[in-house]
Amino acid sequence: MKRITIDGKEYPCRVTMGAMLRFKDETGKDVSKMDTTDVAELVTFLWCCIASASKADGVEFGMSLMDFADRIAPDTITEFCNSMGQEKKTEPAT
Repeated sequence: MKRITIDGKEYPCRVTMGAMLRFKDETGKDVSKMDTTDVAELVTFLWCCIASASKADGVEFGMSLMDFADRIAPDTITEFCNSMGQEKKTEPAT
């Protein structure tokens, strides 16, 4: 998933080092320890990915985590999780 639409506006969304650092700042947990069955952690990580990608791309994204959570639907989280799984499958072996 490269872009997410919230309230009619598109935002970039990708996993970055900044997103991982934001997640750790918000939760106190390393993203590698994220519980993918925990909705709060998934929403937080998605918010971190959008906030980081937006900052990197020069797109204004001023939503707090709670404002963001109030505006997204559960299927957005499902799509995000599915896209993360697909990215892992398509990464070349090193």
